[in-house]
Amino acid sequence: MEASGYTTLTRQSGLMREMQLIANNVANISTTGFRQEGLLFSEFIKNMGDGTSLSMASARVHRTSFDQGQLGQTGGQLDVAIEGDGFFLIETPDGERLTRAGSFSPNSVGDLVNMDGLRVLDAGGAPIFIPPNASDISIAPDGTIGTEDRLIGQIAIVVPTDPEALKRETGVLFHAETGFEPLENGRMAQGFLESSNVDPILQMARMIEVQRAYELGQNFLKKEDERVRSALQTFVK
Repeated sequence: MEASGYTTLTRQSGLMREMQLIANNVANISTTGFRQEGLLFSEFIKNMGDGTSLSMASARVHRTSFDQGQLGQTGGQLDVAIEGDGFFLIETPDGERLTRAGSFSPNSVGDLVNMDGLRVLDAGGAPIFIPPNASDISIAPDGTIGTEDRLIGQIAIVVPTDPEALKRETGVLFHAETGFEPLENGRMAQGFLESSNVDPILQMARMIEVQRAYELGQNFLKKEDERVRSALQTFVK
């Protein structure tokens, strides 16, 4: 295969990966706390030494958008949404993880958990216990949980020390590989959930662009194949 064919194949591979990301974004339009993901293309150019150069495209750098999603009122006492920057802290079998999905409830033993049954943590990394007889639960903007007669705990709001090193593990869970720290003046709203920040119109428009670009690449490869076949048939005559 000639250099032009290899160059087109690397581009096609990147376009296919981007299409998969777009499809995942669209599928999670209604997922609470989901963060839209995109792909960065880079180009490697090599001097071939004869006055020509070879260009290869790569699309392996994932970029997550942390723009604020729309807050929708649910009225749930343990539904909370972060306003502005920050993440909730969640305990998983693989360690502490960050999320923006704030649909919480007590489990069978009273620990505050998310929709996947993973425990929600306070700023000290401890689980938050909700007494079984607790009523009229209020959550202050700083995450402090209380009832009419006592304080229960405080939901942590943290930020990664290096946002660029934040690694997505599932649709709504992130691993802060370089660590995280409490967010000063972080705010949350009780009775609200943050929707996905996916822009469906922009995603559909980009899907059409990627599909057309992929089809152009396929057409080019087909014509190159026909050209090579024609040349070989000419030479063997």
